[in-house]
Amino acid sequence: MPTLVMKFGGTSVADLARIKNAAMKVQREVDNGYDVIVIVSAMSGKTNELVGWVNETSPLYDAREYDAIVSSGENVTAGLMALTLDEMGVPARSWQGWQVPIQTTSAHGAARFLDIPRKNIDAKFAEGMKVAVVAGFQGVSPEGRITTLGRGGSDTTAVAFAAAFDAERCDIYTDVDGVYTTDPRITSKARKLDKIAYEEMLELASLGAKVLQTRSVELAMRFKVRLRVLSSFEDVTDTSGTLVCGEEEIMESNVVAGVAYSRDEAKMTLISVADRPGIAAAIFGPLSEAGVNVDMIVQNISEEGRTDMTFSCPVDQVLRAEKAMQEAQAKGSINFHDLVADKDAAKISVVGIGMRSHAGVAAKMFAALAKEGINIKVITTSEIKISVLIDRKYMELAVQALHDAFELEKAA
Repeated sequence: MPTLVMKFGGTSVADLARIKNAAMKVQREVDNGYDVIVIVSAMSGKTNELVGWVNETSPLYDAREYDAIVSSGENVTAGLMALTLDEMGVPARSWQGWQVPIQTTSAHGAARFLDIPRKNIDAKFAEGMKVAVVAGFQGVSPEGRITTLGRGGSDTTAVAFAAAFDAERCDIYTDVDGVYTTDPRITSKARKLDKIAYEEMLELASLGAKVLQTRSVELAMRFKVRLRVLSSFEDVTDTSGTLVCGEEEIMESNVVAGVAYSRDEAKMTLISVADRPGIAAAIFGPLSEAGVNVDMIVQNISEEGRTDMTFSCPVDQVLRAEKAMQEAQAKGSINFHDLVADKDAAKISVVGIGMRSHAGVAAKMFAALAKEGINIKVITTSEIKISVLIDRKYMELAVQALHDAFELEKAA
């Protein structure tokens, strides 16, 4: 039998009625002739509740016990899904990470996959099991301890199983019906995409689009897993959702596939830093060690051996960045006149594989923003994206203006 992987997120299994709804979608694929591996998240809100209990019990918790506790939400969902399918006459069995076993590193709370052996699940399929319901987000370390993969890890689990079992496709069921050209809450002109290339989806996910977890898209691109994003709350047809695939599967696409945004960004500038070899390493090394997620980086022209260095980071990491820079200055590894933080910024990005072969995208983007009187603070580019930092109050206006400028409401 061909294998299909289906993943259901927290809102899709939030209560028993929604678990039954998801089980009916699984039954449909079994009737279509698939052996199905279902990856489930914890019921909506349960992981946050478990994390809260851990923090209340032990603020300086042992990460091994944290993983043991927070992974239990997925175990409950897996068991309930398997029972529901059995009641519907579909032979199913639940699997916790250690039973597969999903082998991971020992980095509790942020484990990475080492291997997913097929032997145990394949044996059960051979015996007549039609659905393996696997608890997402978890695995087992070489030491035999339960591990978790970090928030959003169930998406990554699903893609990893699709790769390990040579699945025909990996269907990610969520509370949206696909990937849109931008957030439909910002502009009613946003259009659902039938297909999107791995690279475009990876950029959109990393730039703020919340539809898929970044690690899952990276894994899908590496192992050429065809991903489909679907709504749990709509009837599924062969043309439902958005297919994430290799660009060779996409006949024609717009130059720009979508507009992404990240609302809570900060622009930080080190004023008058010594311009010498190694200064960038002296600045960004401590920031990395402090866990600051640096994105855009711009260095000004040097004057009299001094320069300004600007970078962006999430606004909730500003205090951490300031502390890291002050400590580096106190140690004498860097010397600067001042550190200025602008906490009212947003990042807007246009993404598209068509940008590789089309000129003028940057000019059109900047002209559209200028027409609306939106000032650009920082610009960065890559082969298939252009990102700018602007004042947060203009974020929605910028998204709407760029969506209109590139006519994303129209299909290619």
